[in-house]
Amino acid sequence: MIKDETAVTPVTDSQTTVSELKELIRKFVEDQGWQNFDLPHHLAKSIIIEAAELLEHYQWQDKIENQEEAEHELADVLIYCFQLAMAYQIDVVDIIQHKLELNRQKK
Repeated sequence: MIKDETAVTPVTDSQTTVSELKELIRKFVEDQGWQNFDLPHHLAKSIIIEAAELLEHYQWQDKIENQEEAEHELADVLIYCFQLAMAYQIDVVDIIQHKLELNRQKK
């Protein structure tokens, strides 16, 4: 990830590590002064709220009418998920791999 003091140069998934993404989110929260709001119970509620906003893009239709707005809502969900993982010092790669293995065993 390429950054300077004021901006981040856009990169793709394949160019960014999970650690870099977590740091980007942590820095943004710090810059906004939102550290006091990232308590786990606030973050869990925010995940649900943002997921509901994402779901609104599918209400009464099979296809998303505004892809960009839906992407913004999905980004909000993911950001809050990463913040919750950071609050509990959870390794997201580890828990995802573990859960995929558990799901694989359910077959």
